[in-house]
Amino acid sequence: MKIDWTISGHSMHKPTMALATILASALLTVNPAQAGSVSRIEANGSQITISFDDLVEGASAFSLLGPDRIAIDVKGGKAGQGGQASGIVTAVRQGQYNPNTARIVLDLDRPAVVTAGSFSEDGKRLNLLLQSVGQSEIASGRQSFLPPASFRAEPPRKSYSVKMPLGKPRDSVRLPKIYGPDDPNRPLVVIDAGHGGHDPGAISPHGNAREKNVTLAIARAIRDRLVAGGRVRVALTRDSDEFLVLEERYGIARRLDADLFMSIHADAAGNEEASGATVYTLSEVASDREAAKLAARENKANIINGINLGGATHDVSSILIDLTQRETMNVSADFAKLLHRESSRQMTFRKIPHRYASFVVLKAPDTPSVLFETGYLTNKDDVAFLNSSQGRSKVAAGVASAIESHFARKLAMR
Repeated sequence: MKIDWTISGHSMHKPTMALATILASALLTVNPAQAGSVSRIEANGSQITISFDDLVEGASAFSLLGPDRIAIDVKGGKAGQGGQASGIVTAVRQGQYNPNTARIVLDLDRPAVVTAGSFSEDGKRLNLLLQSVGQSEIASGRQSFLPPASFRAEPPRKSYSVKMPLGKPRDSVRLPKIYGPDDPNRPLVVIDAGHGGHDPGAISPHGNAREKNVTLAIARAIRDRLVAGGRVRVALTRDSDEFLVLEERYGIARRLDADLFMSIHADAAGNEEASGATVYTLSEVASDREAAKLAARENKANIINGINLGGATHDVSSILIDLTQRETMNVSADFAKLLHRESSRQMTFRKIPHRYASFVVLKAPDTPSVLFETGYLTNKDDVAFLNSSQGRSKVAAGVASAIESHFARKLAMR
């Protein structure tokens, strides 16, 4: 049975905008006819009450880790001032996320999720119930809450967004071809074949296979599998033997406004017995020493010529951008678990299948991203599997299943 979906388009981040332009665009934007301001926030133990002075369209909440927080977006709302903190909530902050959405941030003393929530009968009060959980129980999705239909603000006829300066992706690289349905509302996945050109990556002692060639063949197999499914659009950062610096790789995903970015690699180890795949997601603190060493090795791709070809960005500093990246990291981690679940039916994974480290190529603040080490070129069985058409087909099948399940799940949560 073929499952089909359409996801509405979303605005692209335009990183070249200056802060003054952002403020000006917010001031010039037409505000919704009805906009209830947040008049009061009370935290009483695990109970949160948010009051408004007028009707709002609705609200949604999601949890964040490191530090522990819960963010609440109020559509058709205007931010107020602070709030009363107690119990699990250590501080309350508010800000205008965009002209039509107020964002409330609850700082927590431990991980927690929203277990229940509802609006009052007059639509002017939102009651939430929090519950402490373990870090592994934090999911990436949002919970949505709507006021009664007769006490719900009408949405503006046109949606607006404030475009935040999330760092400038390099535009010197030509954007790649997009494969798949000719529908800009379909999810777009960017597949990155690691290494390339004068950077061969790992070289196998078994047949001299080079990582740059292995990853490109796997990336093409994944693209072909996804295109055949017809449910998403796909682009490759490279479709030939060329070198790209790390910022250019995720910069392509951001310039295309991609919904998911996956960097394909093949590992190497001094111990030829090491085998199996691993999924990595971004974290400034590595999950273990091995993950930290791998990140350091992969991050050196930028200085293969003896000079740093990629410029570091330092403008990801505001709370709104921080929340964007935290939410992106949560979605990435959630997808990593899904990728392991779906791909483990097709290929072997390591004992710890999901690890964390500070990979430069995963640092797009607004695009969920994973790095997939598909196996070890230093292991005879792994390199034979990855170098075979049957092996690549199995990798592609697992990845495609995870990607399609990921977007089906997102659609179901809308």
